[in-house]
Amino acid sequence: MEFLVPFRHPWALLGLLLPAALLIWIWSGRGQRLFLPFDHGHATRGRVLSSLLRSAESLPALTLILVVILLAGPQRWDEPQAKKVLTNIEFCVDVSGSMTAPFGPGNRYDASMVAINDFLNFREGDAFGLTFFGNSVLHWVPLTTDVSAFRCAPPFMRPGNIPSWFGGTEIGKALQACRKVLTSREEGDRMIILISDGFSSDLNGNRGDEIVRDLIADNVTVYGVHVAGGSIPAPIVDITSKTGGAVFSPGDVEGLAYVFQRIDEMQETRIEKTSSEAIDDYGPWTLAAMALLAGTLLASFGLRYNPW
Repeated sequence: MEFLVPFRHPWALLGLLLPAALLIWIWSGRGQRLFLPFDHGHATRGRVLSSLLRSAESLPALTLILVVILLAGPQRWDEPQAKKVLTNIEFCVDVSGSMTAPFGPGNRYDASMVAINDFLNFREGDAFGLTFFGNSVLHWVPLTTDVSAFRCAPPFMRPGNIPSWFGGTEIGKALQACRKVLTSREEGDRMIILISDGFSSDLNGNRGDEIVRDLIADNVTVYGVHVAGGSIPAPIVDITSKTGGAVFSPGDVEGLAYVFQRIDEMQETRIEKTSSEAIDDYGPWTLAAMALLAGTLLASFGLRYNPW
């Protein structure tokens, strides 16, 4: 059955029986006989001429063979292509009140959103999602390769514009919510970029270990960006390191941009070979059919039996 794989309609190959029968009839017959009187002469058998005539008669049948093959839809196996493995990246941005603290020319929230928009240019072709959190979680942009929505997000979710129930910081709840978003996508790698400036009370005790287990089980890597002075909270360091990521603490806007560049370098793009696919391959068969058709027309000018 491997022979039938390169054809779109292999059943059409049954039509090859007709030209095969024609070829058998041409080469097994005795040809057209013409009796002429020869006085005291000996006529040669004309084997060479007979072979030439039979070959010329075979050209239409051979052309018909190629026509049947073209109707069957000839195909060939394409070369395997290199394909980029999609990375699903969920930005998890803190919008608690402390994100309004000065950071560079603006505040921590503004600097974070600018850095996120710049980061999108590093990872062209990946899928991005945007989640805001405080004491509650809001999935603002679903996972998508169209990043235009990110450009419009900053004015709407400024910490000063959000309801009061977003005022606190619950990183554990936000990470679990982002994990569920990422696991809804079966294809591609999974990554969370956490941007926060505070300590989260819902990571106390064994809660952080439970979150780490869930993240590792779902193959989610967490990177953290701590946009505040002082030391990075230990639970954040623990979560990022155990899931294969890292946490950074930029001191200014330039440092924040460098952090996102470092994250891009650490999370390397994976390339995989796709399986070869069958593609149409009419070209060589069409050229061969045209050549045989031209040969048939040329042979009809002289390399044929007389009609009388």
